Order: sequence, then C-alpha cells, then structure tokens
Amino acid sequence: MKKKITVVTLCALLFALSLPARAQQPKKVPRIGYLSPADPGSESTRSEPIRRALRALGYVEGQNIAIEYRYAEGNVDRFSELAAELVHLKVDVIVASGGPRLIQAAKNAIKTIPIVMVGAGIDPVEAGFVESLARPGGNVTGITNLTRELGGKRLELLKEAVPRVVRVAVLYDAGTLGIVRDVKEVLPVAARALGLTIQPWEIRTANDVDRAFAAMGKQRPDGLSVAGGRLMGANQKRIADFALKSRLPSMYYTREAVEAGGLMSYGADEADSYKRVAYFVDRILKGAKPADLPVEQPTKFELVINLKTAKHIGLTIPQSMLYRADKVIK
Repeated sequence: MKKKITVVTLCALLFALSLPARAQQPKKVPRIGYLSPADPGSESTRSEPIRRALRALGYVEGQNIAIEYRYAEGNVDRFSELAAELVHLKVDVIVASGGPRLIQAAKNAIKTIPIVMVGAGIDPVEAGFVESLARPGGNVTGITNLTRELGGKRLELLKEAVPRVVRVAVLYDAGTLGIVRDVKEVLPVAARALGLTIQPWEIRTANDVDRAFAAMGKQRPDGLSVAGGRLMGANQKRIADFALKSRLPSMYYTREAVEAGGLMSYGADEADSYKRVAYFVDRILKGAKPADLPVEQPTKFELVINLKTAKHIGLTIPQSMLYRADKVIK
C-alpha cells in the first residue's frame, strides 16, 4: 500500500513540475504575408482598412498577429522574388493585393499556403486562379473587383456629365486580357447605344502613354476613359495631368485618379473590399480551407467627382449627379 501511494505521489509531483514548463512555451503567433505591387506610401490606403478590420476581429498587429510586408514598388520583375521570400518565412496566409500577375506569382511560389486575393478587376475563373467562384478548389480565394465589366457604365456616366461628348479616347493596358476583350467587344456595343465613338489606345509600356497623348492632341477627342490595368495605375497621375492640361473630361476606374486631378471615377469601393480581407484571413487562421471559401464580388460601388477639376476645364456637372455621388472633391 505504501509503495502504491509513493508511486502515485511521485507521478503527481512530476506532472506538477511539468506544468510551469508547458505554461512557459510561447503561443504561436500567426503570420500574414502582405504582397503589394506598389510602395508603402500608396499601399497604406489599402492595407489600413485590413488592419482595422482585423483589430475588430481581435487581431492586433505586434501582439497576437504578425504581418510581413513586401512591396515591389512598381517593379513587376520582383513579384516572384517577393512571393518566394514570404514562402521562405512560412507565413500562414498570403494577401495578394494587386492584379493577375501578382496573384500568379504568389500561386506559382506555393501550392499549400492559402492566398487571399484582393484589388484585382479580373475574372479569377477565366484567369485560372480558381475553379469557380462558389468552390475555388485550390489555395486561392478572396475578392474580385471586376472593374473591367463596368466600362459601359463609365461611358454612360461620362455622357451624362458631359452631354456634348461624342468621341471618347480609351486608354487600356494591352497586357491584361480581360480588359483587352472588354475594350474590343463590350465597350463598342455600349458606345453605340449611347451615340458615342470610341478611339482605343493600347498601352504596353510607359512610352506608349506619351505617344497616345501626342495622338490625342491631334485627334482632339471630346472625352477620355481610362480602363484598368497595372500600367494605368502606375501612370494615373500623368494621365490625370494630361487630361487637366488638355481640358479633357476624364473618367477613371479608381477614386485615386480623381484625387490626383481626374474628373470622375466609378468602381468598386476599394476600402469596403479590403475590409473583407480580414474575414478571409480570420476564417483561414481558424482552420477553413481556401478551396471551400467562395470568392466574393463587390456589393458596394462608388461615384467620385472632382468639382475643382470640373471648374478648371469649364464644365458644370449636373446637380442630379452630384446628389448621387458618394464623394465630391471641392
């Protein structure tokens, strides 16, 4: 009996001694890899809504979650290198904040780490990133902003703001297949219905932007519509400055271009889309597989109008449009 008591006591003592050691083991802090084609300054307007939404879910950066940021700063050739760095760090999830090339670089780098895409105006099924929106099937899920599908609506709004517009120059990134198809197949149909003639200008390099400017200076279109794509985003300030200098009413796909001096924009509310990233990250960290998390499409769109630009180019925006605008820059 004494031997049995001694054995029990010894086991209890050993178990008690092991508890402090177990308690001292640090809890694993989840790591998010944030991959961006831009620079820290311009990307902050996108990453900050994610951080706020994560905090609302109980994730505080530097406390119970870590975020590894990688910025390509406009250099496409660095996408693969930066994605590989995040894989090497063994992050738990990668947020790919950009277009199809960035997402593809992340997808090529790893087939097992979950990837949450955001900010891309593409059809992810057509691009081969997911099997379907409802059942992605691989390691990629997230939000698609589908900006290219709004081209016809942008022409309609431009015509409403400037009824005299007849010929509209369209700048588009020739390296984005979905946008090319939109400009060649969808926009002409929408333009005919509105009594407009479009003058497409494909952009493959930054030099093509200047050539398009020179040609537009000779052809004198009545308006300008800027489709999506990496090159359009990288040159949006130059394009907005040209339109302003040429007194050309201009329509864009992102509010940033309007804040840079463009006249109008219509597109998915980026801040709203970026907030949803936190939902995907939270679900994945709690064990959900990206293959089972449906890809979401935007539910909120915004019309932004720059009245300062309108005044500069001698244009009066109809009051009915100003009432409908989500943001008016005065």
